Amino acid sequence: MVIFLQICRNYCKLIKNNVPKMKYLNVAEKNDAAKTISGFLSRGSSRRRDGLSVYNKIYEFNAAVNGRDVQMVMTSVSGHLLNYEFSGAYRNWRSCNPVQLFDATVMKCCPEDSVKIRKTLEREIRGCSALIIWTDCDREGENIGIEIIDVCRNVKNNLTVYRAKFSEITAASVRRALDNLVQPDQRQSQAVDVRSELDLRIGAAFTRFQTLRLQSVFPTIIDSLVSYGSCQIPTLGFVVQRYKEAENFVPQKFWKLKLTHTVGDLTVEFTWARNRLFDKKCCEVFFMLVKQSPPLLATVMSVTQKPKSKWRPQPMDTIELEKLGSRKLKISAKQTMTIAEKLYQQGFISYPRTETNMFSKEINLRGLVEKQAEHPVWGNFAQRVLEWGPNPRNGKKSDQAHPPIHPTKFTTSLSGNEQKVYELIVRHFLACVSRDALGSETLVSVEIGGEEFNASGLLILERNYLDVYIYDRWSAKEIHEYERGTSFYPSTIDMPEGSTTAPQMLTEADLIALMEKHSIGTDATHAEHINTVKERGYIGEVENGYLVPGTLGMGLVEGYDAMSLTLAQPQLRAGLEADLKAICDGTKNPDVVLKDQIEKYREVYKIITERAQILDEKVGFRFNSTPQQNPQAVESHMMEEVFRCPRCGTNKMVLKRKSTNNGVYISCTDYPRCKSVFWLDDVIKDAKVSGQNCQRCGGETKKITMTFKQRDTWMFLNSDTPEYTSCLLCDSALKSLLDIDIEALRRQGGESSNSQGSSSVRNVPSSGYNSATNPSTSSSRNTRPGSDPSRGYDSQRRGGTSSASSASTTSPTCPKCSQQLKKLTVKKAGGNQGREFYVCPTPENPCRTFIWADEMPAPANPPPRSRATNGRGGSDDGTENPTRPRAKRKCAICRREGHTRTNCPQNINPRTKRQKQEET
Repeated sequence: MVIFLQICRNYCKLIKNNVPKMKYLNVAEKNDAAKTISGFLSRGSSRRRDGLSVYNKIYEFNAAVNGRDVQMVMTSVSGHLLNYEFSGAYRNWRSCNPVQLFDATVMKCCPEDSVKIRKTLEREIRGCSALIIWTDCDREGENIGIEIIDVCRNVKNNLTVYRAKFSEITAASVRRALDNLVQPDQRQSQAVDVRSELDLRIGAAFTRFQTLRLQSVFPTIIDSLVSYGSCQIPTLGFVVQRYKEAENFVPQKFWKLKLTHTVGDLTVEFTWARNRLFDKKCCEVFFMLVKQSPPLLATVMSVTQKPKSKWRPQPMDTIELEKLGSRKLKISAKQTMTIAEKLYQQGFISYPRTETNMFSKEINLRGLVEKQAEHPVWGNFAQRVLEWGPNPRNGKKSDQAHPPIHPTKFTTSLSGNEQKVYELIVRHFLACVSRDALGSETLVSVEIGGEEFNASGLLILERNYLDVYIYDRWSAKEIHEYERGTSFYPSTIDMPEGSTTAPQMLTEADLIALMEKHSIGTDATHAEHINTVKERGYIGEVENGYLVPGTLGMGLVEGYDAMSLTLAQPQLRAGLEADLKAICDGTKNPDVVLKDQIEKYREVYKIITERAQILDEKVGFRFNSTPQQNPQAVESHMMEEVFRCPRCGTNKMVLKRKSTNNGVYISCTDYPRCKSVFWLDDVIKDAKVSGQNCQRCGGETKKITMTFKQRDTWMFLNSDTPEYTSCLLCDSALKSLLDIDIEALRRQGGESSNSQGSSSVRNVPSSGYNSATNPSTSSSRNTRPGSDPSRGYDSQRRGGTSSASSASTTSPTCPKCSQQLKKLTVKKAGGNQGREFYVCPTPENPCRTFIWADEMPAPANPPPRSRATNGRGGSDDGTENPTRPRAKRKCAICRREGHTRTNCPQNINPRTKRQKQEET
C-alpha cells in the first residue's frame, strides 16, 4: 500500500511538472509604472529585456494569479496607443468644405510614433493566454486599456482579459489589485471616445474655417494657425471677460469715518458700522455729529470674547494641487501635474488625478504618518500627529475610484521642483490629519454721537497644523482691555477719502477655480487647456502671475459675442461634460450623445459662416487694421460622396476631378491606405453626383450623372442624350462599359457585399482599431477578376492576365497568424541551394512556419466570368450582361486596319523612309 501511494505521488508530481505554465501579458500606461509594478510583484527578481520600442522595456517574472503559478510578461505603452483621425481625403484642408467634417469618416489608427509599441504587443500576445490591463484607473486610463485590448484581440480574438484596479503604486496596492482582478469599464471608455471624436470634428471644422478666413482677410497680419477647441475658447472667454471688466471699470469715490484709540505704544483702530458712503455731503453730516468741540466720549456698548479656530485644510484633490502649485510654489498647473505624475510612477505619492477629498476608513492613515516620522524637518510634527491620532478633516467629494492625494513613501533624495511638489503634498497631508489652530477673539463695539464703531483682537492659543503647514498665515492682533459701560476719549476721528478699484486680473489658480465651477474640462485636463491657450498666444502671463488676453484672443471672443454665439461661454462644453458623466453612469447612449452634440455645433458653424464679416470687423478693430473687402474664397468645394468603398467597407468613394481638369475619377477617401479607384476619363466627358439616392442599393448610395463623348456610347446604354444618370453599383451595362468590377474589389478587401450602402454618422470600424500596417493598398485602377493590379491601367484595359496566373503570384498566408508569408531562397551550398521557401514575416518567426515553395498546393482557379453578347441595359440579378462594342485597332494616320503609323504608306517621316530603304 505504501509503495502504491508513493507511485501515485510520483505520478502526480510528474503530471504537475509537465503541465505547461500559463503565460499572461501585463500592460501598464508608462514604462516607469511597468518597472515599479513588476518589481513589487516579483519582489525584485524580474528579468528585463528590450522591446521593439527602446522606451518601453519588457519585464518577465512569475506570480500567483487566481491561485495558479503564472509566467508574467510586463510591458507598457506611452499614453494613448490609438488616435482618432479623418480618412485620407479629409485631412487636406483644401480638399473639402469644413462643414463636411461633421459627418466625415473617422477611425482609430496607430500613429507612427506608436507603431513599434503596437508591434511589441502583437508579438508578445501570440504566446500568452490572457491579458491584464494596468493602466491608470480613470477615464483616460480605461480608454487606453480598451485600445490595448483591441490591438491584442486583433491578433488573438479569443483572448481572456482582466483589469487591475489600484490607486497607488505600492507593494500592498498592486498585490491587492492582482488578487482582485475585474473587467474593464466599457462605459468610461465610450465616454472618452465620444469626447475625442467630437473634439476632432469640432476643432478641425472651426479651426480650418477661421484660419483660412482670417489669413485671407488679414494676409499681412495673421499667418499662423487660428485654432478652436471647445474647452480652449471658453477658457479664453473667462480671461477676456475679467480683462474687459477691468478695462471698462469706472472708479467711484467714497468716504468713511475712522476712529482710533491709543494707549502707550498700542493703537486700536475702530471701523465705522456703515462702512462707507458715496455721498460726500452726507458723510460730512455724520462726521460733524461724532467730532464736536468739546470732544465727545466714546462709550463701550459691548465686549465679546469667543473661541476662534483656523481650520486645517481638507484632503488634497487634483484641483487643489493645481491651485496650490500655482499660488504657493509659483509653478504652472501643467508643470505641477507633470511632476506629480512622475512622483506617482516612482511610487512616492498616490494617484494625482482624483476628485476625492475625503479619506475612507479603510485607509491606514497611521501607517502613512509613521513613514514621515523620520524626516529631519517635519518628523517631530508627525510624531505629534501620532500622539493625537490621525483625524482628517474630510470633504464631501468622492469619485469612488481614488483616495485623496497623499504620500506613500518616505524620501529625502528629491531636488528642485520635484522636492517642492513632494513637500507640498506631505505637509498638506500631515496638516489635514492633525488639529485646527485655536485662538481667542475679542470683539468691542463703541458708540459716539449716535454712530457705532467696531474693533477686534486675536490671541492665538495653539498653532497646531500651522506648525507644519507653512503656506497658511494666522497673525495675532492685540487690543486694549475694555469693559462694558466704560468710556474713553478717541485719539483721532477722521473722514478719509477712497475710491473703488478695478477687479484684479485672473491668476492661473483663479482660472482653474472658474473652470471647475462651470464644468469646463475635468480635473485631469484643466492644466492642458490652460497651457494650450498660452501656446496659441490667445492669453499671456504678466508680472505677479496675472493672465491677460492677446490681441487675437480678444478679437475672436468679441467676434463670437457680436454674432450672439455662446462659443466663448461655458454652457456648450458644460452640457457635454454632463452628458459624458451620464454615459459613465449608464443613463445615456454614447451614440445619441455624439449625434446631439454634433448637431448643436453644426448649427453654430452655420451661423459663424453666415456672419463671418462680423468676426473680420472685430479682429480688425483689435489689430487696428481694415479687413480686405473681397477676400479670396476660403471654403473649398463640397466633396461629392457616391457610395461606400466596396474594398475597405468603411470609407466613402468620392467623385474627383484631375488637377488638369480634363477628366474625372472615383476614389476612396482613405487614400493612401485604401487605393480603390475607378477611372472615368476614357469615354466620359464630365460627371457629377446627382441628388438622387439609389432605391435598390439603399443607404447613402448616390446616382451619377455622366456626359459621354461619343454617340455610340450613350446609344449603347439606350439613352437618347449624352447625359446618363444611373447607379454605378447596380447598373451592369454601365459597369461593363467602364470596365469596372465591384465584386473584385470586395473580394480583395475581404468585405461582405452588404457592407456597401450602410449609413452611420460615426463611421468607425467595429473593433475600434484600424491597423496602419495592413491597409488595403493593392489595385489602383479599374480591376477585373483575375487581373494583375501591378501591370497598371493599360494592361487591364487589354484584358490583363488570367485568374490562375494572378493567384500564383500572390503570396500565401501563414496558417497560424494569417499574415502573408515571406518568400526566400536557400543560399547555402548543398542539395537545396537555389530552392525557394516561405516563412512567417513576424519578428523572430514566433509561428515557426516553414513551407517549401514547390510543395505549396496549387490554388483553385475561380470560375470564369461569363459575358452575354446580346441585350443592353441588363443588371447583375441573373439577367443577361451586355457586351461593350470594341473596334479593331486602326492606323493613327490613315485610319485603316491592318497596320500602325510606323509602317503606314502615308507616313512621310524621313527617318521612317530611311528605315524602309534599308529594309529593301
